[in-house]
Amino acid sequence: MTDTRLNSLGFPKPPGETRVVVAMSGGVDSSVVAAELAAEGYDVVGVTLQLYDHGAALAKKGACCAGADIHDARRVAEAMRFPHYVLDYENVFRETVIDEFADSYLAGATPVPCIRCNERVKFKDLLETARDLDADCMATGHYIQRKSGPRGPELHAGADPRRDQSYFLFSTTPEQLEYLRFPLGHLSSKDETRALAAKHGLVVADKPDSQDICFVPDGNYAAVIEKLRPGAGEPGEIVHLDGRVLARHEGVIHYTIGQRRGLGIGGLSEPLYVVRLDPEARQVVVGPKEALSTRIVPVREINWLGDAPLHSRPEWPLSVKVRSTRPPREAILRPTGPDSGEVELLSQEEGVSPGQACVFYETGGSRIFGGGWIWRG
Repeated sequence: MTDTRLNSLGFPKPPGETRVVVAMSGGVDSSVVAAELAAEGYDVVGVTLQLYDHGAALAKKGACCAGADIHDARRVAEAMRFPHYVLDYENVFRETVIDEFADSYLAGATPVPCIRCNERVKFKDLLETARDLDADCMATGHYIQRKSGPRGPELHAGADPRRDQSYFLFSTTPEQLEYLRFPLGHLSSKDETRALAAKHGLVVADKPDSQDICFVPDGNYAAVIEKLRPGAGEPGEIVHLDGRVLARHEGVIHYTIGQRRGLGIGGLSEPLYVVRLDPEARQVVVGPKEALSTRIVPVREINWLGDAPLHSRPEWPLSVKVRSTRPPREAILRPTGPDSGEVELLSQEEGVSPGQACVFYETGGSRIFGGGWIWRG
């Protein structure tokens, strides 16, 4: 009689006969995933991507996929006795992530390159590499959950709302979801992850979390854009919504929508916020806080993860996040094209910015129904 019980990754065979590629950034999360699976007896292969200049990376502590992090990933693999490979994805990363980041920032948007990296590098090229290695699946250290549903795998928010990374993974396709595994998504706190790292004696057990975008040291976007696009910081005017010219600025790239501090405007009775960026006119447009509020959010490049087709209904009641740090808000999604739509927020939201993602959630639940990119209507 054949044993058809599923192993912990959902396959009807022993762990030793199940090959899993683990995407290892060198941080504690992916290291724990690899160590736990290796300890369970899986045929683990660790893969780390070198995404940008290795020499520069060595000087940048605490950023994903930097030189020191590659070294840390290798040490974990050596300690747990599984093979580890470093793949040079520098050109791919620049072409598919960094260049778009620079161009969209210059166009006045506020891009989220981590989403593009997951979409275009990790869950595309790296996933194909995992298939080439005859792996049954690919596992990552993301705090998100993959659950079995009546129509196939579903994407759900991580159990710990403080660590949930669903906003950054909305573009995961159903086909990718079939192949991916997220072993940490059910954990209730990061302390549990660090305890597992300590249990395995991993050198990264106490390693600090990465806070910045990996290629943006200290969060200084403008300095990176200046380096990538010399001459991008052209000066211009800071203009009030009513048309008054209030001051000069040293480049639109130094401002983001919703910004209040550091505008260089003094002597005014009301606090002012950046409400719009006009790169063509080289203008930073400012106004009162209420000018930031909106209820209509146009979205495009929608990745839909619902059970029924997006266009099977004229509107979908959902909850949405318009920034990674904001809680979900109730909304209605109305499809307007093959992969575009209009989101109507039931209550106004401030600082909705082109270039950010609008992620769709089940109202009152944890399931993710995909999302799209916010743009100017």
